[in-house]
Amino acid sequence: QVQLVESGGGLVQAGGSLRLSCAASGRIFSINQMTWFRQAPGKQRELVAIVTSTDRTNYADSVKGRFAVSRDNAKNTTYLQMNSLKPEDTAVYYCYAVLTPLGSRLSADWGPGTQVTVSS
Repeated sequence: QVQLVESGGGLVQAGGSLRLSCAASGRIFSINQMTWFRQAPGKQRELVAIVTSTDRTNYADSVKGRFAVSRDNAKNTTYLQMNSLKPEDTAVYYCYAVLTPLGSRLSADWGPGTQVTVSS
């Protein structure tokens, strides 16, 4: 079975940086799209960034110019580089992948999330 796991979260001061990673493991034929979401306390889960199989990217307006998403196809991993962090970036960040497991049909999976906390 395909599994996703995020890493790289932590506590940083405002203005600092973090790099999140999301690694997909298992019998994977291809990864069509990898997406980052986040959810802050009392708020709905929101889209943060997308990277497609052709390395096209898209970002939420709130993070444009500060965050950068990329992928390493050889490692089945996506990265979210977060710079100039603000307290409002505090949330649990989730990886969401649209992929094709080996010998199976297109599916989507969530990672368990990683906490990012930005202090003032």
